[in-house]
Amino acid sequence: MLMNMKELLVVAQENKFAVPAFNTSSSMILKGVMEACREKKAPVIIAIHPDELSFMEDSFIASVREELMSSNIPGVIHLDHGGTFEQVMRAIKCGFTSVMIDASLLSFEENIAITKKVIEAAHPVNVSVEAELGTIGTTGNGGEEGTEQIIYTKPDTVKEFVERTGVDTLAIAIGTSHGIYPKDMKPKLKLDLLKEIRGIVDIPLVLHGGSANEDKEIAEAVQLGISKINISSDIKDAFYKKCREVLSQDPGIREPNAIYPPCIEAMKEVIYAKIALFNDGDKVKCYK
Repeated sequence: MLMNMKELLVVAQENKFAVPAFNTSSSMILKGVMEACREKKAPVIIAIHPDELSFMEDSFIASVREELMSSNIPGVIHLDHGGTFEQVMRAIKCGFTSVMIDASLLSFEENIAITKKVIEAAHPVNVSVEAELGTIGTTGNGGEEGTEQIIYTKPDTVKEFVERTGVDTLAIAIGTSHGIYPKDMKPKLKLDLLKEIRGIVDIPLVLHGGSANEDKEIAEAVQLGISKINISSDIKDAFYKKCREVLSQDPGIREPNAIYPPCIEAMKEVIYAKIALFNDGDKVKCYK
């Protein structure tokens, strides 16, 4: 059941659950994500970063579309952290139903200008748009950009940004970072900041850098109004740790159908946990 992000997240917001956006950069990861979501009857967002799209090529999107269109799972194909108008247009042309334009490191006025330009191109073809205010941090191992210090979203800019752009969803910076946190790094969400922003605008809010945060804080953030949470590092970490284990146990193994099934199962255990944490399980019924 393929839809755009606005359609998907309006329902999530009304029913107080968050839809996981799993970064998907191979057919094996796609297989695991879709299997787990079908089993748990959980709506899903297939997120693909421009670097991942360049690796997999545009033809991969046809496979993702087929998976979602032939499934009873409500889902979105989303461009994660599109950095330029050209990247966004590529995504729209090859079949994404949602795009993010991340101009958070530009000035406020420049962010508004490029977001409006993207919306003018996307909305006429029923593609939803996500933007970002503030910038999340980076651990240096997440494969995505961020800043060394989190630039927290300023509440007094949120209403103006949403009103002037007409953006569908908004990623906010409240204390997360891309990647797996080092042992000496203790993330802390500013839930009071989330409450304040939630009281200012009524569009769905997004949390990036959702890997490795404390479960209690993430669950509370969902109840306070986060409707989409991005997960990349956690599922890839589980998948490739198992790959290394399988390959080390049998150096002569070479067939994909012998190597990847246990890796997919290891990743699915993480996916199950995220679905439960986000209160996303058995929410397909909300879209009937």
